[in-house]
Amino acid sequence: MAFCPSCGAQVEGKFCAKCGSAVAAAAGQAPAPSQAVPPPASASAGLQENVAAALCYLGTVITGVLFLVIEPYNRNKAIRFHAFQSIFLWVAAVVIYIVAGILSVVLGTLPVIGFVFTILLHSVLFLAFFVLWLLLMYKAYNNERFVVPIIGPLAEKQA
Repeated sequence: MAFCPSCGAQVEGKFCAKCGSAVAAAAGQAPAPSQAVPPPASASAGLQENVAAALCYLGTVITGVLFLVIEPYNRNKAIRFHAFQSIFLWVAAVVIYIVAGILSVVLGTLPVIGFVFTILLHSVLFLAFFVLWLLLMYKAYNNERFVVPIIGPLAEKQA
């Protein structure tokens, strides 16, 4: 049985049905071990750069740290930038939510206005971070570098 030297598919005849390349080996012969076909590049290459960059934002700090640790991705400057920006965005969100919580406790002493302001503040913060998170994933997937104003330059220095 012959195998295609280009794609490694099983071949019957002189041409590969999968990729169309000519097969030089006689029918019924297996390729020699030195002529073994390597796996296709897409199977061993892993994720594409844009997918890995978008995934850095998916789980915020967890996926950011993972892509900084996993070997083929931690050497790519673009993926490192997105991973650091994801981590720094999560830290900034936590700090802002702590400040908003303290502000909510202080303003909670006001009878009605404090409660309304607290609900409004937390709703706006959640919506703003959610939209920013979606925007960063979208831009990273489209190979666009969106630098968040304060944390973006820090991420560029780290990458």
